[in-house]
Order: sequence, then structure tokens, then C-alpha cells
Amino acid sequence: MAAAPEKLLLAAPRGYCAGVDRAVQTVERALELYGPPVYVRKEIVHNKHVVEQLRERGAIFVEQETEVPAGETVIFSAHGVAPSVHANAESRSLKTIDATCPLVTKVHVEAKKFAAEGYTIVLIGHEGHEEVEGTMGEAPDSFVLVETEEDVDSLELPDPDRVAYLTQTTLSVDETDRLIRRLRERFPNITGPKSDDICYATTNRQMAVRQMARECDLVLVIGSSNSSNSNRLVEVARDHGAESHLIDNEGQVREEWLEGKRVVGISSGASAPEELVQRLVDFFRARGTEDVSEFQVVQEDVRFMLPREIRRELAARA
Repeated sequence: MAAAPEKLLLAAPRGYCAGVDRAVQTVERALELYGPPVYVRKEIVHNKHVVEQLRERGAIFVEQETEVPAGETVIFSAHGVAPSVHANAESRSLKTIDATCPLVTKVHVEAKKFAAEGYTIVLIGHEGHEEVEGTMGEAPDSFVLVETEEDVDSLELPDPDRVAYLTQTTLSVDETDRLIRRLRERFPNITGPKSDDICYATTNRQMAVRQMARECDLVLVIGSSNSSNSNRLVEVARDHGAESHLIDNEGQVREEWLEGKRVVGISSGASAPEELVQRLVDFFRARGTEDVSEFQVVQEDVRFMLPREIRRELAARA
């Protein structure tokens, strides 16, 4: 007999954030307006399922803008790109559509401002993540990247009184707070952004999982392994007392995880579509779980307008 939990809790909010929704819609609209192929630099969002669906519709994903044939259309992903990428695209006469999340753009603006004012900028983030590469590309000589408190402790900066910090938008809220506190201890005159860089969606999803995990034996997070915010949700669940695993879809649920589990919580990263959550719920219903309820912590109503290039083209064809 397959194990089935007595109860499912669905974290709310979960899944798509406004920036991801905007980025995915940007590719869909571009395919409708211009027809395939439409080139996309990197994964538009960090989710295998979404990327595969868009690929089937005619999107071609490339690692670098230099791979796009001259004169074609290229979309920049939600994670943002460095100015050098824009320059490369222009030199190849590419038609560019920038789907960078507006909250990432905010960090880029802050980076340019601090660099222009002569600050050394300490960026809290994950090395190699596309968002980090794009942000540091705004002023490569001004940035130092830190991931841990040990990194902060070992910092040697040219002018300890002229230091600013910024953060990647998809980090653990609690861990980032600890790092910022440590930075303030080491550099009492450090300055930062006017408002928190960690995006509302990351914060809200972590808050929901934090509260839900206390009532769960197991928390399953739907998201791809390269999704920073999805990995953070697993960490938050574990930190608050629940066993937790990251899965791409219901096919990755392992039987041994379910043994003896009475309450299972489900959440999904900011780039995971809701249909994957519903497929996981159906998987448990088929096993006999009947009690399924939303675990609502906060309501979200954030929406971002589509990129200017898409809006203009839609208006021209109306």
C-alpha cells in the first residue's frame, strides 16, 4: 500500500512572482508578435519545465548573446545582464528586449550610484549566479562578493569608511540579516540601499514556509536545482523543524520520504508554474489524501508592466 499523508498544506503565497510572470509573458508575446525563432540569453527563468515549454514554441536558448545571428531578436532573462552584454548586442545589430525583473534593475541602479560615489561595494550573493554576474558587471572594479560570515571577517578593503553593501534579490532573509549585521560590526560607517534588496516574493515565500514548516513532518518544494530562491525555501523549512526536499515534479517524490509522515507541506519557487503544484496535489489525492488546505500567510497583488518594446509593438498592432 503506497504511503499517503493525512493532510496536505499548500503554502500561500507560492510559485510565480511578478518578475517571472513578466519574463515568461515577454517570451510568449515575442513569439506571437515576431514568430519563431526568438533567441533568449540564458534560461529566461530558472525552471526546466518553463524553459522546455518555451523551447517547444520556438524559443532558442543560448549561453551568450554572441551566439545569436546578427540582426535577430534576443531577450535578456529576468536575472539581468551587465552593460557589456548590451554593448555586444548592439555591435551585432541585435534587436534586444530586456526582461530583467524591475527589482533586479533597482539593484543595478544602486550599484551604479555607489560606484560613481567612490564606494567599495560588498555584494552578498552566490558566486556564478546570473544575477550576481549582471550586478557586478555594472562596476567590476568596485565590487567584492561575500557568501558567508567568514567571507565578511576576512575582508580587507581600501577605505573601511567608504563601504556600501547590496544583496542578490533571492537570498535567505535570515542569513542575509546575519551577514548585514556582521558587516555593520566590521564597518560601522557602511551604507546600504534605501530599501531592502531581497525581493518581496522571496521574503513572502520564505515567511509562509517558515510558519507552515512548524506544522509539517515533510515540506516538498517544487523548483529546479539551479533556482536560488527554491533552494532557500528548502533550507528555511529544515531550519524550522521539517524534513524538506527540492523536486522538479511529482515524479521525483521518493517513497521513503513519505513513511510515517502525517502532514506534508507543499511550496514552489518563484519560477515554478502552479500546474506543477496541482500535479503534486493530484499525485497525493490518487493515493488517498483527502484533506488539502491552503496555508495563507500574506496576499500578493504585485504586477509589473511588460517591457517597453513589447508594449509598443502590441499598441502598434491594436
